[in-house]
Amino acid sequence: MAHSTDDAGVTRRDFIYVASATLAALGGAAAAWPLIDQMNPSADTLALKEIEVDLASIVPGQQITVEWQKKPVFIRRRTPEEIKEAEDVPVDQLKDTQFPAADKDRVQKPEWLIVVAICTHLGCIPSKDMKGEFGGWLCPCHGSQYSTSGSVVRGPASQSLRRFNTTFAANVLTISL
Repeated sequence: MAHSTDDAGVTRRDFIYVASATLAALGGAAAAWPLIDQMNPSADTLALKEIEVDLASIVPGQQITVEWQKKPVFIRRRTPEEIKEAEDVPVDQLKDTQFPAADKDRVQKPEWLIVVAICTHLGCIPSKDMKGEFGGWLCPCHGSQYSTSGSVVRGPASQSLRRFNTTFAANVLTISL
């Protein structure tokens, strides 16, 4: 009776193989689930996926720094002179070879520039007080210089400051992923 079969030709051993494989697969999935689940973003990160900033108090030429997903963000209300200066920078002079962009392609509204305030070279924070030769920002650690539109012009950084998906509603700016 070691190899008893039913009318379809299936033995008890076949059943044991299928049952063992099913339990092994379920056990593997149960063991892997915590490893996979830990890769999801944490609750505090999801809560900060979108922020709103009141722009009413910012005057032309002023810049504020806000925090979004634990990263500093420069929000600058540019003057007409800064806008003209940014528009006059030739795209072929920019150092960003991956995503070279003219000023009109980097902003939604010409007077507002919103960029992540992290240098794309080694993650330093460019100084908002120290301006490079191009009127924008200077990273004091390694000397990367950014234009008034956040484009990298000189130094070891290879990419421009990151832009955002933004929406404007009256005097409120919403920054999101």
